[in-house]
Amino acid sequence: MEDVIRSIRDPEKPNTLEELEVVTEKCVEVQQLGDEEFLIIIRFSPTVPHCSLATLIGLCLQVKLQRCLPFKHKLEIYISEGTHSTEEDKSWMRTVLSERDTVFCSRVNKQINDKERVAAAMENPNLREIVEQCVTEPDD
Repeated sequence: MEDVIRSIRDPEKPNTLEELEVVTEKCVEVQQLGDEEFLIIIRFSPTVPHCSLATLIGLCLQVKLQRCLPFKHKLEIYISEGTHSTEEDKSWMRTVLSERDTVFCSRVNKQINDKERVAAAMENPNLREIVEQCVTEPDD
């Protein structure tokens, strides 16, 4: 599993998600659901708390894994808890931001795991081009 996602490139930077520690071995969980059927859970950590591209990163993970996994599977992708916020954390606003972060992450997680939204996103030519650039294996 890690081999499939380690080469995905960040949408903004020239690095891979693995190099930026957005995904690591520890972020992948595989559970057997039945005979030759698996549940794959990925929890990724955006590079910065206010990462506006968290949904796009999740989409890249979703697309790459759907294309590359040769076995029957269910895929769930989430932002790791406590790694994303929508604005700077200030001590006097910690509770408010924590709640806002939870709502935002919930929204992003829902989008990433909704097959219809993923399909609709991939119909957008501009978005599809960005995803393709991120998930295409580099030339040797």
